[in-house]
Amino acid sequence: MKPFPKSRDSLAAKLSKSDSDLPAYYGLPNEVKFCSICILSNQRPASAVEFNHSDETKKVTLPINGEVCDACRIHKLKHGKIDWASREEELRELCNQYRRNDGRHDCIVPGSGGKDSIYAAHLLKYKYNMNPLTVTWAPHIYTAWGWKNFQSWIHAGFDNYLFTPNGLVHRLLTRISLETIFHPFQPFIIGQKLFAPALASQLDIKLVFWGEPESEDGNPIAEYGTSEQDWKYFTSKDRDSIKLSGLELGILKEYFGLKEHDLKPYLPVDPQILLDAEIDVRYMGYYELWHPQNNYYYSMDNTNFKPAPERTVGTYGKYSGIDDKIDDFHYYTTFLKFGIGRATYDSAQEARNEDLLRDEAVDLVKRYDGEYPERFAKECFEYMSIPESEYGLASKMFEVPMITNEYFEMLSDNFRSPHLWRKGKNGWELRHACWMKKYLKT
Repeated sequence: MKPFPKSRDSLAAKLSKSDSDLPAYYGLPNEVKFCSICILSNQRPASAVEFNHSDETKKVTLPINGEVCDACRIHKLKHGKIDWASREEELRELCNQYRRNDGRHDCIVPGSGGKDSIYAAHLLKYKYNMNPLTVTWAPHIYTAWGWKNFQSWIHAGFDNYLFTPNGLVHRLLTRISLETIFHPFQPFIIGQKLFAPALASQLDIKLVFWGEPESEDGNPIAEYGTSEQDWKYFTSKDRDSIKLSGLELGILKEYFGLKEHDLKPYLPVDPQILLDAEIDVRYMGYYELWHPQNNYYYSMDNTNFKPAPERTVGTYGKYSGIDDKIDDFHYYTTFLKFGIGRATYDSAQEARNEDLLRDEAVDLVKRYDGEYPERFAKECFEYMSIPESEYGLASKMFEVPMITNEYFEMLSDNFRSPHLWRKGKNGWELRHACWMKKYLKT
């Protein structure tokens, strides 16, 4: 394998004057459509099995049939055909099945002390009389307010297992992810998904509760309607197919000096282990009418959860996904790859839940989407830099080991899809956006 080069061409820049036959990266649809209700586009990628993700991955994207996306169709089901009293009774029966009376934990709630994990854990303990163990895969770089909310979660009456992966390894995998798939959040997402069921099998705690089903936010509607989370997100029988940071395990060992024990925390669980341990992974959002804004108010009312003291970069809110400084770059890279930034994700969810009008969502997206994450840039670039003094062999795999603004900008332009972006006299601009006249709904 050759080192990651110091410069790369931008096909989007070369094709900026073209208007037809433009290639779409990542398997995205060439024709861009926007939902008439929530403003999400059909470029929105579904949740991925991250340990199968490489630079050749073709994304499954949000279906929009007619003018309505699958996420909005699911919202209609939630508020129409589902008997939530019956679902609550199902949850009580499930808790009765697993509840312990000997002082041991009887379920696991993964999270970081954000509004959703607080909501799920608090309900289970104080409404359904369960004894949950909360478990946390640590953020890359805690925000001050994220750490305070994490502590508030514990002090609201919960035991917690906090796992902080090897800092040198985590930084390296994060940097490699940036170079290969422009996805600096991948090492966190991998750990977040697999840590809870893996730990459950070790601690003999059979029941794990996740938050809302992925399909509520943009996965295909065909995945909706089950309380059980698909094991594809955290198990694998085929070790040869596993990739981390977009690369095969053998490459990470040979060229970057990583050892088996370095990679172990990021590897999916053998499904037979979970079968033998009778692990049961469920969605809390299947049983409870999941509403992120209500979860926020619930967390404020029942614990010492507090929003961030400042607006989150790239959006208008202060209370969602606020614990990790690299989160800003996660949504910024998503914006560059798919034309969808953090304000789109936030306002689409709130428009779908009727917390915003569609026109208000459009205005917020136009104002905030794609805002450059300046506030933590210096710290995040230092975090993802790979100095020879710390990394030896691995540092030689980067022609530019230390990230600068100029290097990040070059890398960003390389990952822009030509069918979404053009570069003009005033810089980069989207070819398609929900605020453009041709996409506005009258």
